Amino acid sequence: MVGIIGEATQPSMSSNAYSVTADGRPVTLPSVGGINPNVRVGDRATAFAADHIEPGVSLANYNTKQSDALNVFACVGNEAVVITGDAKGEKGVVTGKHGGINHVMVDFSSEVMKRTAVGDKIQIWGYGVGLELQGASDVRVFNSDPAFLDAWGIQIANGRVSAPVTRIIPASIMGSGLGAATVVRGDYDIQMFDEEITERCGLRDIRLGDIVAIENADNSYGRIYKSGAISIGIVVHGASPIAGHGPGVTGLLTSTSGAIDPVITPKANIADILSLR
Repeated sequence: MVGIIGEATQPSMSSNAYSVTADGRPVTLPSVGGINPNVRVGDRATAFAADHIEPGVSLANYNTKQSDALNVFACVGNEAVVITGDAKGEKGVVTGKHGGINHVMVDFSSEVMKRTAVGDKIQIWGYGVGLELQGASDVRVFNSDPAFLDAWGIQIANGRVSAPVTRIIPASIMGSGLGAATVVRGDYDIQMFDEEITERCGLRDIRLGDIVAIENADNSYGRIYKSGAISIGIVVHGASPIAGHGPGVTGLLTSTSGAIDPVITPKANIADILSLR
């Protein structure tokens, strides 16, 4: 367990305020970073007029190496404590990590978020990096606090892991974040531009904080397509109209051989698992 600190970030935007959607429309939308008191885990990832919106409070550091360490050592389910400002002493929970922008997202109540200011420092007790599952074949675990794994309810038997998930997604629609050399930080995105798959997988109702299975996806040493493999992750940011992008998934479990059995459970969402709402 290690103490790591991040600052509540200001929202960021490129000098050109417009983004171009997958169907060619210029749009200006709220996006990454900031403090979002009306966007929390448990909300639909598609519910907002936004692009990659991050639930709760987004943390980073101005020092790049320190920000990288924050993103690696923070794990889903870790406790976070506000240590400066009007919300000092309030506690929250890490709910995900966003690649590219390199943010860690922490859930607090809306009331606490409204007392939190950009620049306030939040300490996380980083716990979970290096965790291994005993007797679980080739199943690898990432980005997970051990207490969160217990609360989530994964089971290990005969070399296989059963894991509650809200839905199963084909690897063919995974986009931005593919090819990353590691999954100990960041995420990759679910594309929602194919209407048939979007409808079949119930993606319009996918929630921030949902645990999802990705078929034919191996995240052991990076994110790749591999027949027979399976990965499990948590939805960490909202939908996007930009080509190749969509709700982001931070990896939690993966098996090259397919030794994970997803169990469809409607309440397999961190908001329900940890009673955050």
